[in-house]
Amino acid sequence: MTLRPHTLVHACAAALAAGCLGATLWHGIAERGAALAFGVLVALGELTRHHGPRPRDGRQPGAGAPPGAGTQPRDGPRIRQAAPLAAAGSLAYALLGEAGGRPSHHGAAQVVAVVLAASLLGSVPHIGRGRGPTRDRLARRTLTVGFVAVCFQPLYGRGTLDDWGGPAHALLLLALLSLSALCDAVLAAALAHSRTGWPFPPVLRDELRALPGIGAAVVATGAVMALGVAVVGLWALPLLSVPLLLAQLSYRRYAAVRATYRQTIASLARATEIAGCTPAGHARRVADLSQSVGRDLGLSEPDLMVLEYAALMHDIGQLSLVDPVPAGATAALPAPEQRRIALLGGAVVRRTGVDPKVAGIVERQAEPHQEQPLAARIVRVVNAYDEKSRAGGPGGPLTALEELRLGTAGEYAPQVVESLARVLSRAAGARAHGDGYDEGGGGS
Repeated sequence: MTLRPHTLVHACAAALAAGCLGATLWHGIAERGAALAFGVLVALGELTRHHGPRPRDGRQPGAGAPPGAGTQPRDGPRIRQAAPLAAAGSLAYALLGEAGGRPSHHGAAQVVAVVLAASLLGSVPHIGRGRGPTRDRLARRTLTVGFVAVCFQPLYGRGTLDDWGGPAHALLLLALLSLSALCDAVLAAALAHSRTGWPFPPVLRDELRALPGIGAAVVATGAVMALGVAVVGLWALPLLSVPLLLAQLSYRRYAAVRATYRQTIASLARATEIAGCTPAGHARRVADLSQSVGRDLGLSEPDLMVLEYAALMHDIGQLSLVDPVPAGATAALPAPEQRRIALLGGAVVRRTGVDPKVAGIVERQAEPHQEQPLAARIVRVVNAYDEKSRAGGPGGPLTALEELRLGTAGEYAPQVVESLARVLSRAAGARAHGDGYDEGGGGS
């Protein structure tokens, strides 16, 4: 049996955690005051962890999605760094050389042990609500904090950094923290690729693009905390935590606005279902599966968001029809009628105030695929697949996929149809292995 990457990451993290916990218990805890202060900070950061809103129907993210649908949380943007205070405190403890002008001797093993214990302790209330830490997130934090501690603590303990004073010391801390952030991004992308089969380069690109945001704030705060405690002492921790807590509050409000905006679009999309123009759940299924195909084809997260909105509203033009389309199946209509409905839909979308890119995709979903943008090709293929598989009975999915492949000569983009086949195949394999992937947070 081939060892999958996420299994290897978990095994490395578990081995590191076990070794560090064993070493700490054997040798005892050094500088207990500092260990307690940083442990409380990390635990508090975990207590204030932001999970994002739950889906309104009470299901877990991705629950009830069609075969092959992605695991993007349904009611909010993906949260890459849900506990920035805990991450910054963990990294600051790994880089702690002095406390109030007195050298510390806690070592790398104690850093990993304290951070892991505090993270688990702070997660207890979340576990009670069914939102405990995932293995992926714990593995990433253990490995990234361990990496920073192993790079810094032995050098400091041997006196190698005694001559690194002033700006040189600060630059060294920032360099180590920046390198740890890059390592964490690679780990996150590798775990997502291993569990979902999404292409690694686009996933890594999205992880790297997220670093200048909250990731940069975590790196800067971790360095400032380590330097502040070295000069002022442990009282610097609560003072330096305030800016990051305010940034976390602002991020939560931004995420809430994004979630509300998305729910508004989803409500507009349901108008066709309420009016009886399309079957229940059709827009949601097309949106979920379109996102998975978009990820497989390497779309960035901003493009995936536009794709999702367009897929949700792709049938809204049917509200302008005098005679409804039977079962809302536009894929079986003549090409001129499909284009007329698409143009009507684009006109409706433009009046809603949604991003004009969404209206453009809705308008162009019925054009020949050689002239369409990639997002419009995806919506057209996935919409046809959902309609044909629904009408085909128990064997509908396989029949629908074969019909789409036969239509690649003119109607449907071949690369999108093959991507859809890969997504469906991976989904079948994931169900067979019982795999899942949680995107809701992470970071070191």
